[in-house]
Parts: sequence; structure tokens; C-alpha cells
Amino acid sequence: MARKGQRRSWFGRIFTAAFAAGVALALACVISVAAYGVVAPPATPLMWLRGINEDAWPQARRWAPLTRISKNLQRAVIASEDARFCAHAGFDWVELKRAWRDYRAGEGDRGASTITNQLAKNLYLWPGRSLIRKGLEAGFTVLIEALWSKDRILEVYLNVVEMGDGVYGAEAAARLHFKRRAAELSPLQGALIAAVLPSPRIRADALEAPYMRARAANIQQRMAPISLGTAHVCGK
Repeated sequence: MARKGQRRSWFGRIFTAAFAAGVALALACVISVAAYGVVAPPATPLMWLRGINEDAWPQARRWAPLTRISKNLQRAVIASEDARFCAHAGFDWVELKRAWRDYRAGEGDRGASTITNQLAKNLYLWPGRSLIRKGLEAGFTVLIEALWSKDRILEVYLNVVEMGDGVYGAEAAARLHFKRRAAELSPLQGALIAAVLPSPRIRADALEAPYMRARAANIQQRMAPISLGTAHVCGK
């Protein structure tokens, strides 16, 4: 009986320790998301991975508040990556249903990630595909949408997203490709920068290629019905 009691005692301790560790980790995630809702993230896991593994450290990265990022680029990124950005709470169920339908029909793996999904991945997780990473991405997406405004989501996304080899954020991309500030981008320039997503390391060096020009033209057409508010992205 004593041995059984000891086993139960050890199992109880292990369970308690695991539960406490899980609670601490969840609390740390909440605190981190809340902090980044106010403070500019200094770096992302992808920046560290690219730098350590490939010596591709961020080039002339500068933080730009949303008010200093051209509306043309904001609209282009929304049109290209997440047309229902203002209508969903982190998950675009319309696109997810289409992706599931196409997958069942054997028509390939259709992407359905929102800007918030991509931000969660860029800000906290590693590149690649796995159920574990997807689950964590969903959890961070819920936290970001709950604690941040849509303005903040778009602002941070446009400052940390990879836009070329060692190029992160709108300001660095605008200065590198067009020798101007992010606030000064024209509709075509905004569309060209948005066109490098989601394969920036391949596309960023070919902005003059016919394929990229055609892709940018398509994005410009999709920008037409997207209107942003004057005070807030998703408002009046």
C-alpha cells in the first residue's frame, strides 16, 4: 500500500508541475502579446534564424508607425493577403471553407491565412508546417485579435514581415526598392511591394519582371473596392 501511495504521490507532483508550467507559459504568452500591443517588437524568430543560419541579418530596418506608411501599401497588402481583414476576428472562415473544399477535391493546398495568422507566425513561431505550429498560431491569433486593434495588427505586420533577403518591414523595402520613404509610395509601388508576398526572397529581386508587373496590376485592380478609414483602418 505504501508503494502505491508513493506512486500516486509522484504522479501527483508531476501533474502539478506540468500544470503549473503550462499555466506559466500561457501567462507569459498573454503578457508578451499585451506588451507588443504597445511596444515595438525588437526582432522575430525568423530574423534570428536567417541571421544565424545564413548571415542574412536585417538591412537598415526602421520602425514606421502606421500613419507614416502609405495608404497605397496598406490597401495593397490587404487586397493581396487578406481582403476580409476588417470583417473577421483573425480567421477567414470563407477562405478556410474554400481551402477545405479544394483539398477534398484534390486541387492542391490552397492558402487561407489571414494577416493576423501571418503576424502570429512571424512574431512568435518558426517557419515550416506542422500541426503543432498551426495550433500555436491559432492560439496567438486569438490573443492578438483580443488584445490589439486592427490598426495595431496591420502596423506591426507591416514592420516585421519579410519583404526580401534580409529586408523586413515597409520602410526598409520602400527605401531599398524605390529610394523613398514608406509614406511616399505610389499605388503601383505599393502593389509591387505587396506582390513579393508570400515568397519575398524569390520575388523581391525581380520587381521589373513581366510576371511581377502583371501580379502588381492584378493587386491594383483588387485594391479598388478596398477603402480605409481616415482615423482607423477599419472605420470611418
